[in-house]
Amino acid sequence: MLSVIIPAYNEEQNIPEVVGEVTRVLSQSAIEYEVVLVDDGSTDGTFAAIEHEASRDERVRGKKLSRNFGKEAAILAGLDTVRGACCAVLDADLQHPPAILPDMYKLWQAGAKIVHGVKADRGREKILYKVSAGVFYRMISRFTEIDFRRASDYKLLDRAIIDVIVALPEKKRFFRGLTAYYGFSQAEVTFSVAARKAGKTTWSPLKLFSYAMDNISSFTAVPLQFMTFLGALMLLLFAVLGIQTLYNYGAGRAVEGFTTVILLLLFTGSVLSIGLGVIGHYIAKIYEEVKARPPYIVEKTTGRPESNERI
Repeated sequence: MLSVIIPAYNEEQNIPEVVGEVTRVLSQSAIEYEVVLVDDGSTDGTFAAIEHEASRDERVRGKKLSRNFGKEAAILAGLDTVRGACCAVLDADLQHPPAILPDMYKLWQAGAKIVHGVKADRGREKILYKVSAGVFYRMISRFTEIDFRRASDYKLLDRAIIDVIVALPEKKRFFRGLTAYYGFSQAEVTFSVAARKAGKTTWSPLKLFSYAMDNISSFTAVPLQFMTFLGALMLLLFAVLGIQTLYNYGAGRAVEGFTTVILLLLFTGSVLSIGLGVIGHYIAKIYEEVKARPPYIVEKTTGRPESNERI
């Protein structure tokens, strides 16, 4: 059985569309399936739409989280729920086309443990969002040393991968990074990003930046190493300036450069502040992990009662 996880936040209008399209595609391909929709604390009628779909089809189930915990937590809530031998994760806005699910499923049957949906293009986007997304992907690719420029959360995972991710002790899980990090046999299916069927994206440039920082800090310690490199660069710069100053002093020339001193102080203060900020961010993440609070809280569910049966 193929389980399909659909995280949703304020996607009331898109729920019937995405469920209908997934149902149509998998039914035509004679693939046994279930659909698990996770409402990530929406403020509109998203869960009411999920309940309606679950009442019409016993293969549809839903979870409503008590508040907005974020996309990574919503995906994890879905992974904790699925019963299938494999599962696919796709967005509720239909920008991840369900039409390629049969192709992904065939590659899994052929032996691939992870099948990545890879963007052939990003479709139509506003300039500000495209630039923000480009900065986000370059930033996260540079720090994690994994190419995310065409990557997406649209993936199909074998049960073995699901169990590995669910069993992790860490609270913050970077889904896209973990599926690339763990290896196993992998395959790709390309797709073109479709236009949203309804509604507006909730991803602003600020949210993208925050999302990038959270995932970078949960996945790699490279920013801390970068601060070490920057400190070494500053030491080299100060050594050169120090030699120059001592030479001028020994030659009897007046040591000038009040502007240079001010600039150096500003530069040093900025670097120290950034360094403290990076260290503080990691300490905050450690604090969150030590508290061991659950990554998400389920307020209510809909659809068939959950069981441990796996098909």
